[in-house]
Amino acid sequence: MTSRQIRTHCKTDANGNKLLKNAFANMGLSARRYDRILRVARTIADLDNSDIITATHLAEAIQLRSLDRKYFR
Repeated sequence: MTSRQIRTHCKTDANGNKLLKNAFANMGLSARRYDRILRVARTIADLDNSDIITATHLAEAIQLRSLDRKYFR
């Protein structure tokens, strides 16, 4: 998925946007990580049959990507 496709298909709710902003401010994540987190969150939302990515989906994606960052560096 390209950055343009991510912006088109990965719409988040207001609480999700706040969560993302806090995560990036506190964790110092890059733009590349942002795209990866949104892709994982989109997959989680799809499995949940949701059209919009919620804060719950994002929290799970951030947690999974953080584990990836911790163990596979």
